[in-house]
Amino acid sequence: MDEIYSVYAQEAREQLTELEGGLLRMEQGDRNPETINAIFRSAHTIKGASGVVELTHIEKFTHILENLLDKLRNNEIEVSSDLITALLGGCDHLDALLIRVEEGHLDADDGLQASGAAVAEGLRRFTEDGEPEQPALPEATSADVERDDSGTAMTDCWHISVRFGQNVLRNGMDPIAFLRYLLSLGEIVHMTTLPDAMPEADAMDAEACYLGFEINFRSHADKAAIERVFDFVRDDCDLHILPPNSKLSDYLELIDALPEESLRLGEILVRSGAVTREELDEGLSYQKTSETLAARVAEEEGLPPPSPQPLGEILVKQHVVQPEIVEAAAAKQKQVADKKTSEARLIRVQADKLDHLIDLVGELVIAGASANLLAQKSGMATLVEATSIVSGLVENIRDSALQLRMVQIGETFNRFHRVVRDVSKELGKDIELVISGADTELDKSVVEKIGDPLMHLVRNAMDHGIESAEVREAQGKPGQGRVALNAYHDSGSIVIEVVDDGGGLNRERILNKAIEKGIVQPGQSLSDHEIHNLIFEAGFSTADKVTNLSGRGVGMDVVKKNIQALRGTVEVTTEAGKGSRFVIRLPLTLAIIDGFLVGVDKSSYVIPLDMVVECLELQGISEEHNYLNLRGEVLPFVRLRELFEIAGEPPARENVVVVRSGTLKAGIVVDVLQGEFQTVIKPLAAIFRNLRGIGGSTILGTGDVALILDVQALTQLAVNTEERATSANRF
Repeated sequence: MDEIYSVYAQEAREQLTELEGGLLRMEQGDRNPETINAIFRSAHTIKGASGVVELTHIEKFTHILENLLDKLRNNEIEVSSDLITALLGGCDHLDALLIRVEEGHLDADDGLQASGAAVAEGLRRFTEDGEPEQPALPEATSADVERDDSGTAMTDCWHISVRFGQNVLRNGMDPIAFLRYLLSLGEIVHMTTLPDAMPEADAMDAEACYLGFEINFRSHADKAAIERVFDFVRDDCDLHILPPNSKLSDYLELIDALPEESLRLGEILVRSGAVTREELDEGLSYQKTSETLAARVAEEEGLPPPSPQPLGEILVKQHVVQPEIVEAAAAKQKQVADKKTSEARLIRVQADKLDHLIDLVGELVIAGASANLLAQKSGMATLVEATSIVSGLVENIRDSALQLRMVQIGETFNRFHRVVRDVSKELGKDIELVISGADTELDKSVVEKIGDPLMHLVRNAMDHGIESAEVREAQGKPGQGRVALNAYHDSGSIVIEVVDDGGGLNRERILNKAIEKGIVQPGQSLSDHEIHNLIFEAGFSTADKVTNLSGRGVGMDVVKKNIQALRGTVEVTTEAGKGSRFVIRLPLTLAIIDGFLVGVDKSSYVIPLDMVVECLELQGISEEHNYLNLRGEVLPFVRLRELFEIAGEPPARENVVVVRSGTLKAGIVVDVLQGEFQTVIKPLAAIFRNLRGIGGSTILGTGDVALILDVQALTQLAVNTEERATSANRF
């Protein structure tokens, strides 16, 4: 049962995400019937699944939510901000109930029951304002409606074709009585009496009925209700009921809104109300009879049996349903079948099993490197070739295993629709969220840890960055502010941008605040880049007052620490009056990377290969200088021997590995270059986490430990050292 509840909670949460996303799109102006139907289907699916696993408290609450969505779908209530707020409150309560299920509790505690009752009462306010008025009949365009001389609609009505059997009168039934009863459901707009079955006068039986009627009938009743009028003569008449043209769109919407179940064509038509059960039975009976006759004829002629006539064609020929409705039902059937086929190819795997697989692949990579080293030492060409093939296969296995953990960042981005909506209302600002690059993939562990930093950046952009509508309009900007989330791949990393079109960072205000807090000394010369990055200092805030969103100086420093913990970087660029751009650069995975192995004395170090630009020989540079001329470009560098205080004299020939971190480029001076190396990242113990320039460790094929360099920290160190030296020489 634990596994069942786990699967239920996971699938219900997926439906809840769809439900919340649809509500937010509706509030932003999306009134597409498909959106409303998708929202209703999500609530209906949660309700049905809750009933199956006997979580009745969730089923009952979702039923209230479903009733309100049903009225919304039927246009009985209008979309409003208050309505969306109430529905989103229902989503929040469902989320709380699902969290409790995931924690192993199958009921709501007292606090949840009280909050759920309040939310339910808020939802009922929108449904208990009295019985909704019956909607007016749809107005059809003149091109779709034929009218008689008096202007009465002739075709935009139910079309009832009834031919009474000859024994109707003998059985005590009066055809006129049925027509009078029909008037209790609506209006007979036009009726034609069909006397074509009447024989010559000499052959006429006075107790027999020979009449039929073609009726144009205006009514709000559904097809089943109209058919029930003729229940007592149903077996003794030929009855066909065709809906009006204006009803076509209703049936199409109902078909589209049906649950994602494997249904036959006839079941879809019956559930939507386009065909009654009796009409379906007649159609199936005709199909079976015609199939039997066709098979008999084919057998007599020695031919293979023909394919049965499609049920949809039969129902159309019998004038009980329009072709458009049959096509929609067939499309729905195919859509469900395709989805079932797609789902059959998916397997849910627990995350810890994937983590264990990645660990094993990491050990395989290390073992493969050791085997390669031993093969090369042996000097056996065949053994070297065999281990080379194994290494290629290990690399493919590594890539495939890592791909299993890759997920799209779109799910993380979509959560911010709700954040932007709620925060903008709290701030009294009109702000839209624009998302691009939602299909960009990265490691699941990175996705899980990037959510909080992004939350801080988005909320700060809305609070500090976006101005009020009055200020924006006075500056010639649109009153609605804009926050954009964008993701894309770049040089083996993923880049996430948080962009706003607000007022930008105030350079002077940041500098004054930093001097006030003692972060910067008065008169200290800083570049714009350095001043803007002061916002990431601990305890730094330019807010004048503390609010629910900001002002305590906690957040941006945590953002930077969390991103650096993921071996990433965060930078900010800004333009006064036009907005700010926060750029986060992260590795695609935290488990296994391609590395470039270098050595200093007897120690080995690994540089992430995707950050390596080129390698150079260090010549003609004195030890006092920490930069070189790289084809007309000043390239600052850092000497690992000096940084890590490695004893001994450097070799006569040193090498520079040119690396890039974001927009910064620097050099790392090493003794020897040892080539590419598949690196399994091993985290450092807590005591070593604050070491400058070290991001992790790995095990070489020889069994020795090599440290993985933190390129971002080393690059920043080289650039800062060069800037300080330049400033000192200038003054």
